[in-house]
Amino acid sequence: MKSKMFTTVRRYEGVKDPVVAAKKVHEVFVPLIAALPGFVEYRLIDLGGGAMMSITIFKSLAEAKTANEKAKIWVQSHLSSVLESAVRIEAGSIVSFNGK
Repeated sequence: MKSKMFTTVRRYEGVKDPVVAAKKVHEVFVPLIAALPGFVEYRLIDLGGGAMMSITIFKSLAEAKTANEKAKIWVQSHLSSVLESAVRIEAGSIVSFNGK
């Protein structure tokens, strides 16, 4: 049986330039979050219409929630020019059926 994984989903609105936001996130934020304990994966999704969503996967719910707090502070401090604070943040366990 596979071990459980946990994810955090953050939605951002009012993104003026998704390409610039993605570049800055990739260059600066991803190395920071990837260094946190339990990190598995990070994705940034352009939803169109000035909205973006990030998905981060961690090995424990506590690690995912800690990453959320760090992400919130980091985005406010370093990405406010390209991303406003997340308007919605969710965290929970991943349920995967692998097609079965």
